[in-house]
Amino acid sequence: MVGNPLLGRIQNREAKVGVVGLGYVGLPLGMAFAEAGFPVTGLDVDQRKIDKIAKGESYIKHIPSAPLAELTTAGKLKATNDFAKSRELDCVIICVPTPLTASREPDMTFIIQTGEALAPYVRPGQLFILESTTYPGTTEEILKPLLEKNGLKAGVDFFLAFSPEREDPGNKGFNTKTIPKVVGGYSPACLEVAVALYGSALKEVVPVTSTRVAELSKLLENIYRCVNIAMVNEMKMLCDRMNVDVWEVIQAASTKPFGFQPFYPGPGLGGHCIPIDPFYLTWKAREFEFHTKFIELAGEVNWQMPYYVVQRTMEALNQNKKVLNGAKVLCIGAAYKKDIDDHRESPSLRVMTLLKEKGADIAYHDPFVKELHKGHGFNMEMKSVPLDPETLSQYDAVMILTDHSHIDYNELVQRSNIVVDTRNATKAVTQGREKIVKA
Repeated sequence: MVGNPLLGRIQNREAKVGVVGLGYVGLPLGMAFAEAGFPVTGLDVDQRKIDKIAKGESYIKHIPSAPLAELTTAGKLKATNDFAKSRELDCVIICVPTPLTASREPDMTFIIQTGEALAPYVRPGQLFILESTTYPGTTEEILKPLLEKNGLKAGVDFFLAFSPEREDPGNKGFNTKTIPKVVGGYSPACLEVAVALYGSALKEVVPVTSTRVAELSKLLENIYRCVNIAMVNEMKMLCDRMNVDVWEVIQAASTKPFGFQPFYPGPGLGGHCIPIDPFYLTWKAREFEFHTKFIELAGEVNWQMPYYVVQRTMEALNQNKKVLNGAKVLCIGAAYKKDIDDHRESPSLRVMTLLKEKGADIAYHDPFVKELHKGHGFNMEMKSVPLDPETLSQYDAVMILTDHSHIDYNELVQRSNIVVDTRNATKAVTQGREKIVKA
């Protein structure tokens, strides 16, 4: 294998870097490499994204347009849908979605399609890195055979590695450059080149011994959160029965300076990782005749939370001599967490679907998610409505599903008939607390 020339090109910032998939992971990663001095080409099948990048316009809320425009104007970052361009690239990083099928099994469609699209253009000396969250073994069992279709061999003719993405949209404390990067290579030489590439643009790189270790580390990170969120969601349901404020309980427990980390309940899990990743491991575990009982139980608890929220809403309406069938309900927030525009796997969509199925007349407000379309289990076309204080009283119930910062929760409570709060957004409200139902 010709390894040293690529290492030299990386060290001199001459290596041409390609990023496949220009979404929440790929776009900021491509920008990070471009800002580090590498010529970067983004590859995506979405022409809208390509056009936006050409204009220097960001299509992701937490990524400002100004630095993107600066990179594109300087010619440091460009985008195309022509995968033949990958032959010209030295390093190709794959950041495509890995969703679940309807039966909640891993959907490798995007990884397979990307591998097939790149396969005809693989040449000696290139580096390919998969970043998509997936089960251990994907890099070697799925991607590697696809890239070897033209006769070249990973670890012999080209380099292959896995490095899990760790994006957290809206997190102001960390970004692509400052989050430590775990990297596993198919061979020691593959690891060396991949570490060199990431180390030239990111603050810290954490090498591990194999692609499987790197793949499983990502799942462990998110399963850890999934299990602990399930525990606190179950605690919330118990506290409601016991008439105890779970948020006050968590706050009190958090004063312990050791051995405790706070997790917070909500209407369910959202985002592209935590609701999905555990199912990747439980599916893979079956290959080894192993039943991941603990993980599956956590998934079951979290999956039931939207049903619990709807049940609490029905009870609140009933106490006000109302029924859910025919009730006007305003849902605050479609994004899966506060102050972002990402609604992938958002529990808000599941709650709205359940409300609609039970006959409620629903509307939603979210300044960051202007429209909702059919797909991913959501079967409605909706547009965000203005949050008008004068019209709040027209709704039988207002549900806080995402605690966006821009909302005046004092006024919302004062002007609403019932407020179902799933995020403790009304904790500072002093007047009208009798209208608030925690769910």
